[in-house]
Amino acid sequence: MKKEAVTLKKLAQILDLSISTVSRALSDHPDISEETKEKVRKLADALHYVPNIFAQGFRNRKTKIIGVVVPNITHYFTTTMVRGILEEAAIKGYRVIISESNNDPLRQTEMLNTMLQFGVDGILVSLTKMTRDIDDVLKILNKIPLILFDKVSSKIPCTQITINDEEAAHDAVEHLINIGKKRIAIIKERDFSYTSEKRYAGYLSALKEHNLEIDEKLIISVDDISTQHGQQMTNHLLSIKNPPDAIFAITDSAAIGVIQTLKKFDIKIPEEIAVVGFSNSRRSTVIEPNLTTVDQPGETIGKNAVKYLIDEIENTVENVSNKLIEIKGTLIIRDSTFKV
Repeated sequence: MKKEAVTLKKLAQILDLSISTVSRALSDHPDISEETKEKVRKLADALHYVPNIFAQGFRNRKTKIIGVVVPNITHYFTTTMVRGILEEAAIKGYRVIISESNNDPLRQTEMLNTMLQFGVDGILVSLTKMTRDIDDVLKILNKIPLILFDKVSSKIPCTQITINDEEAAHDAVEHLINIGKKRIAIIKERDFSYTSEKRYAGYLSALKEHNLEIDEKLIISVDDISTQHGQQMTNHLLSIKNPPDAIFAITDSAAIGVIQTLKKFDIKIPEEIAVVGFSNSRRSTVIEPNLTTVDQPGETIGKNAVKYLIDEIENTVENVSNKLIEIKGTLIIRDSTFKV
């Protein structure tokens, strides 16, 4: 037997009241008598009535729902940001719909349009690393508030929440210099990655500040900054005439691949080659030696993203905010660069 949804219309028909009266009664409107409110509540409870938040949103032009689009929801750092988003949204009285793009720009566009169809009040987006054409994002931005977080783009005129990538990378490389390393390699992503370029800029600035040579042979760019690529690029770095005495990988995954390869060749870490990663993932404390890395405060990024988005949703000013909010990362020093 087909189940029939209990609607405001059905409640109104049974009670012989108007739909607007039933709606206001359930909303505890002061114009409705207590007697009527009690009748409506009792019937709603008896029939297990559940409000249709989308229908409410279309009536009120607000759904109190935030859309979130991320590249990969299973990534550890992403889960910490999502946790912050959910906690802050709940405090503010908003629900959250989460979707992942799988790092596919076409799916990202599809998810953005789906969020718009759901009637969300605003969207938080962590861009795919393959995002080149920003027109689809700009179209959404012209319709509802949209904020970028973590994976951002300087080409999109909106508020953006990210870690202080350049400063954090500078501190990581400077730490390597302070322990006596002079030939420091970097494993980064190829062009178009905002995050990678910021971390690369921090790498360069640290070398320049300490008057160290910038050797192009030590600058390695890959399409996918993964453990496998970390392994492959370490093999390459070990094969050059004057190999590095330290390697800075812009992700923990790549840094772990570096450590695995160095251990395979019985290279002492950090005495011969020191290693630094970025993100303070769970694996950073499982790998031996434990990985020195930059801790990214994911929950703080998520909470700030929600705060700024809700401020734009509830602010009636039409001017689009265009701010870069950088959350400070912290270098966590472990055995891959320093031993007591």
